[in-house]
Amino acid sequence: MRLLTFANRCHQIKEVPAHPGLDESVPHAPKRVHGLDSEEIEQALSNALRYVDSAYHDELRTEFLGELNDYGHIYMYRYRPTEIAMKAYPIHLYPWKTKQAACMMHQIMNNLDYAIAQYPNELVTYGGNGQVFSNWMQFRLTMHYLSIMNEEQTLVMNSGHPLGLFPSSRNSPRCIITNGMMIPRFSTPSQYQKSFALGVTQYGQMTAGSWCYIGPQELVLIPGIVHGTTLTVLNAFRRKFGSSSGAGRVFITSGLGGMSGAQAKAATICGCIGVIAEIDKSHLIKRQKQGWLDIYTDDVDEIISLIRHYREEKRATSIGYHGNIVRLWEKLVEVYEKSGELLVDIGSDQTSCHDIRGGGYLPIELTAEDAKTYIATNEAKYLELVRGTLCRHINALNKLSKAGLYFFDYGNAFLLEAGRAGADVFENGSTTKFKYPSYVQHIMGDIFSLGFGPYRWICSSGKPSDLKKTDEIAISVLEGIVDDGISETSKRQYEDNLRWIKEAEKHKLVVGSQARILYTDMKGRWKLAEAFNKAVAKGDISAPIILSRDHHDVSGTDSPFRETSNIYDGSTVTADMAVQNCLGDAARGATWVSLHNGGGVGWGEVINGGFGHVLDGSEEQIIKARRFLSWDVANGVARRCWSGSQVFYKFRNALAKIAIQEAMETDPNLIVTLPN
Repeated sequence: MRLLTFANRCHQIKEVPAHPGLDESVPHAPKRVHGLDSEEIEQALSNALRYVDSAYHDELRTEFLGELNDYGHIYMYRYRPTEIAMKAYPIHLYPWKTKQAACMMHQIMNNLDYAIAQYPNELVTYGGNGQVFSNWMQFRLTMHYLSIMNEEQTLVMNSGHPLGLFPSSRNSPRCIITNGMMIPRFSTPSQYQKSFALGVTQYGQMTAGSWCYIGPQELVLIPGIVHGTTLTVLNAFRRKFGSSSGAGRVFITSGLGGMSGAQAKAATICGCIGVIAEIDKSHLIKRQKQGWLDIYTDDVDEIISLIRHYREEKRATSIGYHGNIVRLWEKLVEVYEKSGELLVDIGSDQTSCHDIRGGGYLPIELTAEDAKTYIATNEAKYLELVRGTLCRHINALNKLSKAGLYFFDYGNAFLLEAGRAGADVFENGSTTKFKYPSYVQHIMGDIFSLGFGPYRWICSSGKPSDLKKTDEIAISVLEGIVDDGISETSKRQYEDNLRWIKEAEKHKLVVGSQARILYTDMKGRWKLAEAFNKAVAKGDISAPIILSRDHHDVSGTDSPFRETSNIYDGSTVTADMAVQNCLGDAARGATWVSLHNGGGVGWGEVINGGFGHVLDGSEEQIIKARRFLSWDVANGVARRCWSGSQVFYKFRNALAKIAIQEAMETDPNLIVTLPN
């Protein structure tokens, strides 16, 4: 079997392989400015060459230097494997001594699948710079270690680098991952740029560097997943109109790349007209081929006509605009000022604003290709153009918002970067409070307070039949919870989930691994895990189920600009919760855990943690799952409860207090400090 041969060969290459070249059938990461001086360039080369036999150092030195100068990073393209297709194979095809390791290999290769990864040759899964590994030798070493790992070893991953296999125990995690963890004073964008070029750290995003991404279906980050985006849009309509109906209503946003790629599909599920701007035409073509985007055009006047047409018919559709989102917003302003016709109801933005240096948000004056050249040759001018475009963007939104647009920040650092650019985005002269709410503050905050978050599962068999069986199990479990009696607030969330899971197969959401995502709370997560494990034990599901969640969750992430933007006691800039979350999951036996600096809102702006867990049908694994799944949710609900200070006799995050009190009644071993 080729996979067996491949894994066994990963750790040692007796000769320099033929260079496969760049695969021009896929998009490539923008060329970055490494910013290293001559001494640091020597260090970067030394750091890269230590991965290969010293006999080949002279041969590879010039090549690696060329990569550093041409791309701003040494990816080691020569070692990119071409002997097998990069995708998530059924775990029985991998060489392994423990199924847990095979499941991790399944996940790694899914993250780099051409149908999923944003820049697969550069090992970027999504978000412009969300790395799985920093170079291809790290990939090869990691696959080898996983192929020989036993159940008394733990693989330690340092920002993409496999430090090695270390003795542990069956109760320990099989893998511990950290990405981008910096001494706080060095956690700056400029230091990241230098450290990444040196090959000593990487930006793991949330679920790229933790090997948990499941394609655009996941919400996992938050917004880029279909289910999470669907919930966000439904609740945005509720916020503005008092009803979740999207009929005849218009949602305008931008981004169809990685996480943002789900926006078109979510719009049609919500029954509205979704208009999504995207500069890179390859993303529009990709989403249309997947059946997620109905039509696209580069004519802004045609976009206006299409909005009018579908709004009149009240027909759900997804429309792609091949162009800069600012041109579309400014056209909508022009239409409104001339006719008084407001053609948009809710709006947001899902460009990768956390990575403006790397092309995550493009200036209106440049095409995608021109921008890549500017980034590499004239970064200062490029950033000046970006700042000007951000100001124009906000100016248009301000005018439309006065007319009735409901705009929310989608947690991609858009408002943060606009403020830094000097845009009129702050409220009443403040330098920290924005005119527009984070979607967490207005839409998702109450959901998190109740303990609901993006929980997901992957069928390691790769069989659609197994995924269908998990859908059936999920429907039965959720309906049972509703029938047992829950609060009205929680019931609405369960009803949204049932609507989602019942229609999931029909919408053909799977890209890559056979996976599903579902927002649920502590009770739902535990009961689903128990039901899945029983089905694996009985053979109703043919291979282990992998559990994970987006780091964008109840207790997984600390970020004042997104996940904890609705924390009001002054602790929003602390990161105890996320770190404790990772430590607690590890202590309770999750198969693998991860802790990252950076995520959807940028390097130095967030700390996030996550887990992966393998349900193999054994009692041992379900006991571990129950322990850490309870903690994984309760940690965040308790923190949100404690942060709910009294303001004019109104208890903020009151739902969290209710949720944690209910949890304590269920489990006498849970005793939480409550605020007075």
